[in-house]
Amino acid sequence: MEPDIRMIERDVTSLSDRYLPLALDFGLKVLGALVLFMAGRWLIGLGIRMLERLLTARSFDATLQRYVASILAVTLNIVLVVAILGYFGIETTSFAALLAGVGLAVGAAWSGLLGNFAAGAFLIIFRPYKVGDHVVAGDVEGTVTEIGLFNTIITTPDHVQAIVGNAKISGEILKNYSTLPHRRVDRTMQLAHGVDPLAVIEALKPRIAAIPNVLSEPAPTIEILDFNELGTVLAVRPHCHTLHYWQVWFDTNRAIVATGKALGLPPPFNVERDTVFERAA
Repeated sequence: MEPDIRMIERDVTSLSDRYLPLALDFGLKVLGALVLFMAGRWLIGLGIRMLERLLTARSFDATLQRYVASILAVTLNIVLVVAILGYFGIETTSFAALLAGVGLAVGAAWSGLLGNFAAGAFLIIFRPYKVGDHVVAGDVEGTVTEIGLFNTIITTPDHVQAIVGNAKISGEILKNYSTLPHRRVDRTMQLAHGVDPLAVIEALKPRIAAIPNVLSEPAPTIEILDFNELGTVLAVRPHCHTLHYWQVWFDTNRAIVATGKALGLPPPFNVERDTVFERAA
């Protein structure tokens, strides 16, 4: 039995001499990988928190902060995993190429969504409009009720909800009627031939100035705009805040009608056309 025991002892010693250094080396690498992973995760968390504080201090939108933080966290965690695999001696070139290919495929499939996402990020950063503004964006006019990273929700004047992609908004002309303190209402008054436009202007001025929410500065503009086959055309242009635009619009129309009625103005008509109709009748 002694020879067998000695042989076993020699085999065990040989195996320990051969594999123990390998096991110790592997164990140290695993321990180093765990330390690297924990330190990397801590640094990533620290960096994300510092970025969030910076964005908060710069008054960035909370939604944008969350998205930026999430994207950065995922990217840094992928880099950390690839670095740990490289630490173990695993070839990471093919892995990185695979990730790049997946990224390109996803980007091609979601190109429209990614375009809206990028445009939404710029809209939130630069803020050409905000919730509550009256805008014309993407050929849609109305009040902005929500700004998302992919689309903007606009409530039109006839109370319809319109969802417009941010890429369409950023790629076209955007009109924001709420940026400036007041807005001009453009109306016209058609006068008949023979009516004194200057007398009508003097009669119309106090009626327009008395309309609720019409600004005194700048004062309403009432001037001769043009001449046509019907007679003289007056430009009637009061100013008001955007919130009162339609109220002033309709009240201006009422004031024009009331002025014509008070002055007993004749209805405008085309002399040549109506004469032909009268002869035909």
